[in-house]
Amino acid sequence: MNRAWLLALGVFATIVASVTGLVLLPDRQLRGTQPVQDEERGIAVPAGYFGDAEEGRKVYMDLGCIYCHTQQVRPEGFGADIERGWGMRRSVARDYIHDEPPLMGTMRTGPDLMNIGARQPSEQWHYLHLYDPRITSPGSIMPPHRFLFEVRHSADGLPEDAVRLPDEFAEKKPAWIVPNDRARRLVAYLKSLDHNYEVPEAR
Repeated sequence: MNRAWLLALGVFATIVASVTGLVLLPDRQLRGTQPVQDEERGIAVPAGYFGDAEEGRKVYMDLGCIYCHTQQVRPEGFGADIERGWGMRRSVARDYIHDEPPLMGTMRTGPDLMNIGARQPSEQWHYLHLYDPRITSPGSIMPPHRFLFEVRHSADGLPEDAVRLPDEFAEKKPAWIVPNDRARRLVAYLKSLDHNYEVPEAR
């Protein structure tokens, strides 16, 4: 009987310690985290997601991008992320205050996307990459997302964001790809991913 009580007490103490250390203390420490003023940009950062970028975040989750891409730049000494140009600094908790849920990811089948908007600001690049990643990244194993586009073979009446396909990737020439609303929103989200600003805790 005494052993049963000791076991129960040990289990209870373990649960209390775990909840306190892993949930309550971090929540208390981070709850008041707020954006900071970026003097160079003249805005408070991180700025959050609005309009198409906010909707594009949902498309990102819906398509399962999180299963192959992370959004967390590792600190120096824990990988070559900064050397690769994936960010000017390590990621910190403040970067995720507008993210619900955070899309940090766990696997890197593809490159980290924490700052893809800074690395690739071109809308056309993103559309081509989504349509067929091998156009922009030869040897890529990312699956094409052609279902996000309509292919047209006439330049008449094309919207402004239509992109000409390289001839070697077109079944019929000439060819243009026209993004649908999901593609536009996803690219707006990807272009918004730019955390290359200074924060006090990363200095």
